[in-house]
Amino acid sequence: MYSYYRANQNEIDQIAKALAGEYNAIQCYEQMANMAKNEEEKKQIMEIRNDEIKHYQTFAAIYQSLSGMQYNPKQTEECPGDYYVALTAAFKDEQETVDFYLDIAENASSPYIRKQFKRASADEQNHAVWFLYYLMQNR
Repeated sequence: MYSYYRANQNEIDQIAKALAGEYNAIQCYEQMANMAKNEEEKKQIMEIRNDEIKHYQTFAAIYQSLSGMQYNPKQTEECPGDYYVALTAAFKDEQETVDFYLDIAENASSPYIRKQFKRASADEQNHAVWFLYYLMQNR
Protein backbone atom coordinates (compact mmCIF):
# COMPACT_ATOMS: atom_id res chain seq x y z
CA MET A 1 0.00 0.00 0.00
CA TYR A 2 2.74 2.49 0.86
CA SER A 3 4.64 2.10 -2.41
CA TYR A 4 1.37 2.65 -4.27
CA TYR A 5 0.76 5.70 -2.08
CA ARG A 6 4.14 7.19 -2.92
CA ALA A 7 3.80 6.35 -6.61
CA ASN A 8 0.53 8.27 -6.82
CA GLN A 9 1.31 11.17 -4.49
CA ASN A 10 0.57 13.80 -7.14
CA GLU A 11 -2.85 12.29 -7.82
CA ILE A 12 -3.57 12.09 -4.09
CA ASP A 13 -2.52 15.72 -3.65
CA GLN A 14 -4.75 16.83 -6.51
CA ILE A 15 -7.71 14.94 -5.06
CA ALA A 16 -7.02 16.52 -1.64
CA LYS A 17 -7.10 19.94 -3.34
CA ALA A 18 -10.42 19.00 -4.99
CA LEU A 19 -11.79 17.92 -1.60
CA ALA A 20 -10.75 21.23 -0.03
CA GLY A 21 -12.51 23.12 -2.81
CA GLU A 22 -15.66 21.06 -2.49
CA TYR A 23 -15.70 21.51 1.28
CA ASN A 24 -15.32 25.28 0.97
CA ALA A 25 -18.08 25.38 -1.68
CA ILE A 26 -20.45 23.38 0.53
CA GLN A 27 -19.97 25.86 3.37
CA CYS A 28 -20.22 28.95 1.18
CA TYR A 29 -23.23 27.86 -0.87
CA GLU A 30 -25.29 27.35 2.25
CA GLN A 31 -24.52 30.96 3.22
CA MET A 32 -25.26 32.13 -0.32
CA ALA A 33 -28.61 30.34 -0.34
CA ASN A 34 -29.55 32.28 2.78
CA MET A 35 -28.66 35.54 1.00
CA ALA A 36 -30.59 34.66 -2.18
CA LYS A 37 -33.06 37.25 -3.45
CA ASN A 38 -35.92 34.79 -3.93
CA GLU A 39 -36.99 31.19 -3.35
CA GLU A 40 -36.08 30.06 -6.90
CA GLU A 41 -32.48 31.20 -6.47
CA LYS A 42 -32.28 29.72 -2.98
CA LYS A 43 -33.60 26.37 -4.21
CA GLN A 44 -31.15 26.24 -7.13
CA ILE A 45 -28.17 27.16 -4.98
CA MET A 46 -29.13 24.42 -2.53
CA GLU A 47 -29.32 21.95 -5.44
CA ILE A 48 -25.82 23.03 -6.48
CA ARG A 49 -24.70 22.56 -2.86
CA ASN A 50 -26.15 19.04 -2.90
CA ASP A 51 -24.10 18.28 -6.03
CA GLU A 52 -21.00 19.52 -4.21
CA ILE A 53 -21.80 17.24 -1.27
CA LYS A 54 -22.01 14.27 -3.66
CA HIS A 55 -18.68 15.26 -5.24
CA TYR A 56 -17.12 15.57 -1.81
CA GLN A 57 -18.33 12.12 -0.77
CA THR A 58 -17.12 10.51 -4.00
CA PHE A 59 -13.73 12.23 -3.86
CA ALA A 60 -13.31 11.37 -0.17
CA ALA A 61 -13.84 7.68 -0.96
CA ILE A 62 -11.31 7.88 -3.82
CA TYR A 63 -8.84 9.71 -1.57
CA GLN A 64 -9.16 7.04 1.11
CA SER A 65 -8.74 4.21 -1.39
CA LEU A 66 -5.56 5.78 -2.80
CA SER A 67 -3.98 7.05 0.40
CA GLY A 68 -5.30 4.66 3.02
CA MET A 69 -6.32 7.71 5.08
CA GLN A 70 -9.51 9.67 5.62
CA TYR A 71 -9.51 13.26 4.43
CA ASN A 72 -9.81 15.77 7.27
CA PRO A 73 -11.75 18.81 5.96
CA LYS A 74 -11.00 22.37 7.01
CA GLN A 75 -12.57 25.54 5.70
CA THR A 76 -9.72 27.47 4.11
CA GLU A 77 -11.68 30.23 2.36
CA GLU A 78 -14.19 32.76 3.61
CA CYS A 79 -17.47 33.20 1.78
CA PRO A 80 -18.08 36.84 0.83
CA GLY A 81 -20.82 38.45 2.89
CA ASP A 82 -22.23 40.35 -0.10
CA TYR A 83 -24.49 38.25 -2.35
CA TYR A 84 -23.30 39.73 -5.66
CA VAL A 85 -19.64 39.34 -4.66
CA ALA A 86 -20.34 35.75 -3.54
CA LEU A 87 -22.03 34.96 -6.88
CA THR A 88 -19.05 36.40 -8.75
CA ALA A 89 -16.58 34.37 -6.69
CA ALA A 90 -18.68 31.20 -7.10
CA PHE A 91 -18.91 31.67 -10.87
CA LYS A 92 -15.14 32.12 -11.22
CA ASP A 93 -14.40 29.20 -8.91
CA GLU A 94 -16.75 26.85 -10.75
CA GLN A 95 -15.22 27.82 -14.11
CA GLU A 96 -11.68 27.22 -12.85
CA THR A 97 -12.73 23.92 -11.31
CA VAL A 98 -13.98 22.63 -14.67
CA ASP A 99 -10.45 22.67 -16.09
CA PHE A 100 -8.89 21.42 -12.86
CA TYR A 101 -11.19 18.37 -12.79
CA LEU A 102 -10.57 17.67 -16.48
CA ASP A 103 -6.83 17.68 -15.75
CA ILE A 104 -7.33 15.22 -12.91
CA ALA A 105 -9.47 13.03 -15.17
CA GLU A 106 -6.89 13.11 -17.94
CA ASN A 107 -4.15 11.89 -15.60
CA ALA A 108 -6.29 9.53 -13.50
CA SER A 109 -4.87 6.18 -12.50
CA SER A 110 -8.14 4.34 -13.09
CA PRO A 111 -11.21 4.51 -15.35
CA TYR A 112 -13.42 4.98 -12.27
CA ILE A 113 -11.51 8.09 -11.13
CA ARG A 114 -11.51 9.41 -14.69
CA LYS A 115 -15.28 8.96 -14.96
CA GLN A 116 -16.02 10.60 -11.60
CA PHE A 117 -13.94 13.68 -12.34
CA LYS A 118 -15.33 14.07 -15.86
CA ARG A 119 -18.84 13.89 -14.43
CA ALA A 120 -17.97 16.40 -11.70
CA SER A 121 -16.43 18.69 -14.33
CA ALA A 122 -19.71 18.70 -16.27
CA ASP A 123 -21.60 19.47 -13.06
CA GLU A 124 -19.24 22.36 -12.29
CA GLN A 125 -19.83 23.84 -15.75
CA ASN A 126 -23.57 23.63 -15.16
CA HIS A 127 -23.15 25.34 -11.78
CA ALA A 128 -21.15 28.14 -13.41
CA VAL A 129 -23.98 28.76 -15.86
CA TRP A 130 -26.48 29.06 -13.02
CA PHE A 131 -24.25 31.47 -11.11
CA LEU A 132 -23.74 33.55 -14.25
CA TYR A 133 -27.51 33.66 -14.76
CA TYR A 134 -28.03 34.88 -11.19
CA LEU A 135 -25.23 37.42 -11.62
CA MET A 136 -27.10 38.85 -14.63
CA GLN A 137 -30.38 38.87 -12.67
CA ASN A 138 -28.81 40.71 -9.74
CA ARG A 139 -26.75 43.45 -11.40
